Amino acid sequence: MKPKTLNRTLPLATFEAAYQLLQQMAEIPGAIWLTDDAIADSQNVENSSERFAAVVSEHFSALLRGNLLDEFATNGHKHSEKNLHSQLNVQLTFDPGAIANFLSPLADKLAEIMPAPSWQIDIRALKQAITNIQPNSAVIQSEFTLNLLDILATNASQNNRLPIHSQTEIEEKSAPKVIDPETLQSQIAEAVNQLQIASPCISFCQPVEDALQQQLEQERLLNQVTTQIRQSLELPVILSKAVEQVREFLEVDRLLIYQFEKVPAPHNGELAKEIPTAVSGSGEIQENSWSYLYLGRVTYEALANDTISSVLNFSESAQCFTNGVIDREKYRKGLALCVADVETTYSSHPCFLELMRRAKVRAKLLVPIVVQDDLWGLLIAHQCTFREWEESKKTFLRQIAEHLAIAIYQAELYAQVQQQKRTSEQRVIERTQELRDALVAAQSASLAKSEFLAAMSHELRTPLTCVIGISDTLLRWSYGKVGSKEVPVQKQRQYLQTIRDSGDHLLELINDILDLSQVEAGKAILKISEFSISKLASQSLHALKEKAAAKGVELLQEQRIQQECDRFIADPRRLRQILFNLLGNAIKFTPKGGRVILRVWVTEDKNRTPAVRQPGTAPAGSTAVFQIKDTGIGIPENQRSLLFQKFQQLDSPYRREYGGTGLGLALTKQLVELHGGAIEVNSKVDVGSTFTVFIPIQTLTKDESTKFTYEKSNSSLPLHYSSRGNLVLVEEDEETAMLICDILTAAGLQVVWMIEGSAAVEQIELLQPNAVIVDMRLPGMNGCEIIHQLRQKPATENIKILALSANEIPPDQISFVTAGANDCLAKPIHPEQLLDKIISLMAGIGNG
Repeated sequence: MKPKTLNRTLPLATFEAAYQLLQQMAEIPGAIWLTDDAIADSQNVENSSERFAAVVSEHFSALLRGNLLDEFATNGHKHSEKNLHSQLNVQLTFDPGAIANFLSPLADKLAEIMPAPSWQIDIRALKQAITNIQPNSAVIQSEFTLNLLDILATNASQNNRLPIHSQTEIEEKSAPKVIDPETLQSQIAEAVNQLQIASPCISFCQPVEDALQQQLEQERLLNQVTTQIRQSLELPVILSKAVEQVREFLEVDRLLIYQFEKVPAPHNGELAKEIPTAVSGSGEIQENSWSYLYLGRVTYEALANDTISSVLNFSESAQCFTNGVIDREKYRKGLALCVADVETTYSSHPCFLELMRRAKVRAKLLVPIVVQDDLWGLLIAHQCTFREWEESKKTFLRQIAEHLAIAIYQAELYAQVQQQKRTSEQRVIERTQELRDALVAAQSASLAKSEFLAAMSHELRTPLTCVIGISDTLLRWSYGKVGSKEVPVQKQRQYLQTIRDSGDHLLELINDILDLSQVEAGKAILKISEFSISKLASQSLHALKEKAAAKGVELLQEQRIQQECDRFIADPRRLRQILFNLLGNAIKFTPKGGRVILRVWVTEDKNRTPAVRQPGTAPAGSTAVFQIKDTGIGIPENQRSLLFQKFQQLDSPYRREYGGTGLGLALTKQLVELHGGAIEVNSKVDVGSTFTVFIPIQTLTKDESTKFTYEKSNSSLPLHYSSRGNLVLVEEDEETAMLICDILTAAGLQVVWMIEGSAAVEQIELLQPNAVIVDMRLPGMNGCEIIHQLRQKPATENIKILALSANEIPPDQISFVTAGANDCLAKPIHPEQLLDKIISLMAGIGNG
């Protein structure tokens, strides 16, 4: 709607007062003041029936025109009594277009008739100001209108008869007053009442009063929205209240917020079938055809009454938003859309027109809500009847949208801060819990360490006490310190057997600790080979028969292995270790008179069994199952979680009785998992336990499959080996050297022991032994240097070499680590292992 224009017949005195009020408004900084006097002076015209005054500025512009209806007031505009009673046809307008249309010809005329040096006003500035006239500031407009209303009321109360004695008096009565916004409404009402009381002839003030009332209501509503934004960051509360209040002020049937949602565009082309190409061209639904879609929905709504249908949560049908209906880019740049009649505007878009008809929309006013240069949504007013939308309504709705955009941005920032706060709080909670868990774990580890050290102290001291005590007894007897009585040979053998058993026990403890540490560090390597699974089970059971008999426990074996599946591929040493741990525990925790049963069988995967299989060997996909069942004390349900944890022993009355380090089952589980297998346990207190181990068949590598295999029948070497067997031992440690020499000599081999590594190479070259045993850690020239030099000499380049190392070395790395040795033996030295290695080496001599 265009700004209100006042057209009334007023007395000259009222016109002069309005003239002076407008002149005071020209004191605004940057304002240009132009009157009929400037035109009259430039044309030397003294009398004119038309008078005007205009002020043009950035924030306030107005044009006052008056045409005299009689001839008495045309004589120099003198303030005579008669002139003051003259009537004028007065027009007061604030419309930028009307002001520009009136002043533009005058500016051109002034530029033609006046030379530039004699300009009383800046013509260029005047033309520029006319081009850029904007709607008036609401605050300045309010002040001017109220002061004008005061002038009109004052003149009306005097019945248009009181003279104006001087220009000063006029200025005093018409001077603009700065009114507090809170008291503006009451003063307007009072002024209007005075006008109504003074005379019925003041009905001409009604348009001004109506415009002012509307402007005040508009400002009040804007202030309310701004206050709500400041007082609350809850976006739903702000938007719902704003929609309700704005609808009431605009007096529309429906006001809604249409919100867009940015969603990823699908790449399968299904949505493209539903959305026509025109939609992509319009930019309404799609931002980029390959990235995102913008889909809208009505999220807030306010209705005038119950007869108006609701469109809340309505989502558009993409086919109706064709090119020409909605242009997203223009909305993002601030385009506002006014439609007085949808029937006319959308006559060429039948789908969208039908959509409007279903919603009973006849006229609509639409402004965008742009948040940070991104189209967030649309603020839309609907009218069910034809309606011409006033310019003031359009401006007001745009201002509301700008305020809502600020509220939305603040709410989004607040939501982000809250989310970051919640995330930080959650991280603090999680971190605190992690620290608590770490503290509990550290406390548990400390407790387990203390318990382990206590258990290890007992487990280590007991055999050491036996070894030291019995050794001391034998030494004293040998020196005759206990009398002349001789110790029987049988007694000596018992003492030596006790020393041997105690040493084995100590070695077993140390091996368990080392094996577990290697497995956990990922350094344990399986030595895969083919072996008889039934023989492995029988040997394991036979090794523990004496222990079971001493405890009074019956040890049984139930083999269910078919002959064609007896040969199995895995690490036999690790499997034997697994069986020893499980059978040993079963015997330990089974009371006298109990029973321990070992069951062994092989299961086949029918889907992986080859059509042609190697006789006697388990096929690929087979699994060896070892089941150890006892009639022991059983395991409580609440303690099974500790069963396979290292350094943990079950809390039971038998703990002190049976002892142990708590490493056996932990190591067993690690070795089973190293094979890719699993272990299960079923137990019932006072009934017994059943441990079941599943070991899948392993893959035999090419190097391992070609390795020489054998079955050891006794601890002596065959005659055809011993008849030509001589070896050289290079070892600096006397005890280790004596042990090796005794073992090999007892087997029928000749051994030459060398201590110095520097002279060993020349001696070996002269002796030409069948094999050489070299310790890798020698003072001076170490084992690697000796082996390297032997491999470089033609006379010894093919000699068989066995390296002695402190740690296990994987078979595929022996040659590299030892600089060319054929095999390796880890300390401590076991007689059986030493003889096995020598047999393997010397068997190659016969083949060579």
